[in-house]
This record gives sequence, C-alpha cells and structure tokens, in this order.
Amino acid sequence: MLISASRRTDIPAYYAEWFCNRIREGYVLVRNPRNARQISRIPLRPDQVDGIVFWTKNPLPMLNRLHQLAGYAHYFQCTLNAYGQDVEPGVPSKERTVIPAFQRLSDQLGPDRVLWRYDPIFLNATYTMAHHLRYFEVLARRLSGYTTTCTISFLDSYRSTAKSLASLGVPPISPEQQTLLAQQLAAIARSHGMQLYACAEAIDLRPCGVLPARCIDGSLFARLSGRTLNVARDRNQRPACNCAESVDIGAYNTCRGGCRYCYATSSPRLAAASAGLHDPQSPLLAGEAGPEDVITDRKTRSCPMTQLKLRP
Repeated sequence: MLISASRRTDIPAYYAEWFCNRIREGYVLVRNPRNARQISRIPLRPDQVDGIVFWTKNPLPMLNRLHQLAGYAHYFQCTLNAYGQDVEPGVPSKERTVIPAFQRLSDQLGPDRVLWRYDPIFLNATYTMAHHLRYFEVLARRLSGYTTTCTISFLDSYRSTAKSLASLGVPPISPEQQTLLAQQLAAIARSHGMQLYACAEAIDLRPCGVLPARCIDGSLFARLSGRTLNVARDRNQRPACNCAESVDIGAYNTCRGGCRYCYATSSPRLAAASAGLHDPQSPLLAGEAGPEDVITDRKTRSCPMTQLKLRP
C-alpha cells in the first residue's frame, strides 16, 4: 500500500504533529469525501505501508521529525513557483523560509527523495511567460544539486476555483504557449542538472525534452525500499495521470494556504472552520468520529512481488 499525504491538503506544513502521532499510533481515520458518515480506518504500520509521498509548499515543520519515519520508504514533492502572496497568501517567504527548508530537507534525505514541483503554471498580466522563465531560472539555480527532477503542470479549470481565478484575469493557455514555455523550461532545468517532467498533461511534450510524470512513482519506491513492487496505475485519477495507486489520508477544505488556484479548498471560511476542529491527538484530521459515523477497516494489500527462482 502506498500512502499519499496528501493531494487534499498540505500535511507537512500544517499537520506535521498530527501525522507523526498517527504514525506512532499505527493507523489513521479518513472520511469519505463523497459520504462524510463513512470513515475508513487505514493502517500505517511499517509492515503494511510500502511508501509515503508527501506533498507540500513548506516542509519546514517536518525537518525535526524525519527520524519518526525510520522504517518507511518516503519522498517529498515540494512546490516552489513564481507566485507572490496575491496568489499564495498563506505560503511563507520562498527566499527566507521555503528554499532553505528545501535545501535542508535534501541534505537529510538526498536529492533523489526531494522532488521539485513548479506548478500550476498560468499566465496573466503579472505572471507573464518572461516572468516565469526568469523566476524558474532563479529557483533552478538555488535548487541545483538539491534535486534531480522538476515537475510542471499547466493550470486546469475547476468550478471551485473559477471565481478566485477570474479576479486574477487568467486566460486559457494555448497549446502553442504550453509548448514554447515547456521547451524553454526544459532547457533551463537541464542546464542545472535536472530532468523536467509534466504532470497529467494531455499534450505530448516529449519533443520539448519533457517526459510524462509519475508523481506517485512505484519504481522510485522500489529503488528506495530495495524491493520489487507490484503496483497498478491509479484509475481514480485523470486519464493522463501516470501515478501508481495510493490511499490519500488528507481531507478537503483543511489547507490554510489560501492559494487562489487550489481545487481542494472551496473557500477560506471552510478551511478556517476545519482548522478550528483540528486536534493533533485525534485520529481524524478534522473533528472527531461520532455515533452516527460508520468506521470500516480499509482493505489493503502490500505491494512487494515475490520472485521465484528456478533451479537448473
């Protein structure tokens, strides 16, 4: 079983203490996003977890807790992009906080286990193509030697983000713009020792030197754990997504970052309300299980593949 922590919220930035408590207790409770009265109990013991992927814009709160992950194969996806607080009001200073935290995380884990994300990319009057290229060069230079890959994606439209993005004046990016920008970003990445990947893009960017991404990567976990893993593609993701099947332990409407493009948070009001329900000791990320909730043990399977050797 692979754990995603999390596409739905920034666990390392805002819920690091809670996550480490769940590791210590050996399980976590997760509400079904489509039916809040259904709760899954998901085991987190090392013998039942084949790997953990962390998604974050600020790994700083996890730096002094990494020793609690001994026995788990894990890696981090850290988002660093060109936007200021007009787009990401809750993200701390990239210069003073996020970049140094990225570098320290890489010093502890190694560059193969700290992956850079530069996404989602959109264009408007402030964040022009020239701005993205200039800032990407700055970041790539600062992160050179601290990571080996960078993953990009172009902004997807969601009903939940339409209002906030409308105020930013974000038009659709044409395939021609995507191709031109990807080609130039790939060249910058190569010059700093990184391979550029694209996350779940329908357009084929391989002629630009950009490979399809696998953000939850079974082959990377196999290398980290030293075992052959039998993992299937996640059919619950978008058709262009190449991620391995995983179990997400986050919750929607709990991220306090306030990013204007975020599909996982409907409004700052809901995020603040959820934050008020958070208890680091609770098995649920927000709130407590009640008598009307139905808790079911999640059926899981470990991914290692037994290899048979034939004797001559």
